[in-house]
Amino acid sequence: MLVKTFGSAIYGIKATTITVEVNIDQGINFFMVGLPDNAVKESHQRIEAALRNNGYRFPGKKIVINMAPADIRKEGSAYDLPLAMGILAASEQIGDEHLDRFVIMGELSLDGGVQPIKGALPIAVEAFQQGFRGFILPRANAREAALVEGLEVYGVEHLQEVIRFLKGEERLEPVKFDVQEEFRTGLSEYEFDFADVKGQENIKRALEVAAAGGHNVILIGPPGSGKTMLAKRLPSILPPLNLQEALETTKIHSVAGKLGKEYALVSVRPFRSPHHTISDAGLVGGGTFPLPGEISLAHNGVLFLDELPEFKRTVLEVMRQPMEERVVTISRAKYTVEYPASFMLVAAMNPCPCGYYNHPEKECTCAPGMVKRYLNRISGPMFDRIDIHVEVVPVPFRELSAERQCEPSGIIRQRVIAARKIQEERYSASHGIYCNAQMTSRQLRQICRIDDTSQTLLKNAMEKLSLSARAYDRILKVARTIADLDGSDHIHTGHLAEAIQYRSLDRENWGG
Repeated sequence: MLVKTFGSAIYGIKATTITVEVNIDQGINFFMVGLPDNAVKESHQRIEAALRNNGYRFPGKKIVINMAPADIRKEGSAYDLPLAMGILAASEQIGDEHLDRFVIMGELSLDGGVQPIKGALPIAVEAFQQGFRGFILPRANAREAALVEGLEVYGVEHLQEVIRFLKGEERLEPVKFDVQEEFRTGLSEYEFDFADVKGQENIKRALEVAAAGGHNVILIGPPGSGKTMLAKRLPSILPPLNLQEALETTKIHSVAGKLGKEYALVSVRPFRSPHHTISDAGLVGGGTFPLPGEISLAHNGVLFLDELPEFKRTVLEVMRQPMEERVVTISRAKYTVEYPASFMLVAAMNPCPCGYYNHPEKECTCAPGMVKRYLNRISGPMFDRIDIHVEVVPVPFRELSAERQCEPSGIIRQRVIAARKIQEERYSASHGIYCNAQMTSRQLRQICRIDDTSQTLLKNAMEKLSLSARAYDRILKVARTIADLDGSDHIHTGHLAEAIQYRSLDRENWGG
């Protein structure tokens, strides 16, 4: 007897419906075709044990299972449940009249328990688009899949629940999920706040400018000056995610298996902080079966690279193209997947190996030329993609011990949101551009026009401070953001002067 059940395969952040065809005939053997990987092939033993331990028989006949389309590789253990249902229906232990209405996914334990899977949200989206009535999956993933309105989502914990449901012996209630309520509830849940930071007003201002324009920023200063503390608070002043961004971010985390049971929707901007020993594939994504890397997990949020010079140079270099294109493409022999990678880069580093170059009190013990060699661990093209360079100095005791209340993130965030609204209107006709950091060279000439006085100021700054040529565009983009924060239609001399201050590392005399 031939029976069909339906599952799904994940490629990138999209799903493809997989038809599981189970045919039982005379003979004794078990064949599985359709490019299954080892985890899928091992389902034979898991399914057999799960069925026997729950009072069902595994047919002692010739079983042929085809997973179509047969030219797409099937990976992982999540096909256990649709395979088991197909075998039960083909051996006439359950009816097959309802199987074509559902997508079924789940890993089986030997006792019949149903274990969580990855990528429940993209599978649910695909199931809805393909016209399936419902989606049967592990209960741990049910709230995540229930984000898709119009699809009945049934969360189960055991094989017996699925069998009784398909037999009509037990009624399962579809999981209900209020997407809008969940989204609104989590919008402002931030652990860190700028109100906790004493002093460092100039750094707070630089991060406000970075947040308002979507600019990449690097903080350079001695140990203990507050670089990491400031960076962790950046997401709290970024504009809140809209629902579309939240769903896209949730898809990536779902595919990577990073969503916890308590979180069905990523409603706050991600903050990812990988260790400097990370590999190329860990940062940009990849592996034998490609998964999203840290830059994709930071999509619509912040990627924080602490101790930047300690990262392997090859790791930083592979990040250059995704930073420009805001998408990472991973190619394999038979297929290519794309992951979104639109993130703000925040990097932090010591000024030299000992950490005390330019320190107001402690003396640098590095040998002559060591500071320059330390900076040269990071390539010029990499620095070229960072708009704002800020020196962080230690906070004096009088500011640390002061009782005055510091400005909270909520107030700074309102100014950032106002500046971003101006930019949304400015780039409304430009696809894929939503903030000043993304403007093209042609847009730069049209939007960032400056008067003769400002032109003279910029010329003098580039000559006297020995600024490199690549700093020119970056200064104008940052100046445009500062003008937006000021509510000004034009870039004035004051805006330009502040932007020039944010190019510390472009000075040829920096670091000796």
